[in-house]
Amino acid sequence: MARQLTFDWPTGVALGPEDFFVADANRKAFAMLSDPVRWPLGKLVLTGPEGSGKSHLARVFAASHDAAILSADALPSDLHPRTATVIEDLDRLPLAAQETMFHLHNHLAAHRLPLLMTARTLPARWDIALPDLASRMQATTPASIDAPDDALLQALLMKLFADRQLTLTPEVAAYLLPRIERSFAAAHRIVADLDTAALSEKRAITVRLAAQVLDKQGDLL
Repeated sequence: MARQLTFDWPTGVALGPEDFFVADANRKAFAMLSDPVRWPLGKLVLTGPEGSGKSHLARVFAASHDAAILSADALPSDLHPRTATVIEDLDRLPLAAQETMFHLHNHLAAHRLPLLMTARTLPARWDIALPDLASRMQATTPASIDAPDDALLQALLMKLFADRQLTLTPEVAAYLLPRIERSFAAAHRIVADLDTAALSEKRAITVRLAAQVLDKQGDLL
């Protein structure tokens, strides 16, 4: 049987648009985003797996530095921002938008405006056909969000429950924490499956329901 953990609600929450929880897994990235003046060449790429909080942290940065937020798959063709800029999902930049991104990058560099990009992988793995853009992206300093530790996983479960207007009791949280895979994807999946089960069966989310859902997932240790 998995060992039960003593549950302590997180208290170290960084202020941001939705409150960003700082833990060992994201502490270095959070610190780097907090001080864009120190970014080499004025740009940074924030990497991490799906659901790791890249967009949340990017919005904390945007709120603190009056930055515009754009999506790589919807870049305006003629863009000349006057503030710091965030581009989300640069690893999904369409081929047709690569020249636009090249000119945007150069505009921000010329005006010494910070450029923050988010992606699942490092720039060397991006599918960029434009050589000048590829070289500029690969010269970008990376900041990564690592796999979640217990503190971050716990905070993530709390946030995912709150986002669905659900109550995560300390008992259920203490039951889940040592039993789910240490990944952002697993946290998202268990919360979604618990919500679905609770709605379909018209039941509260209890330890018993959590055990049943984990058993169906095949993740019960």
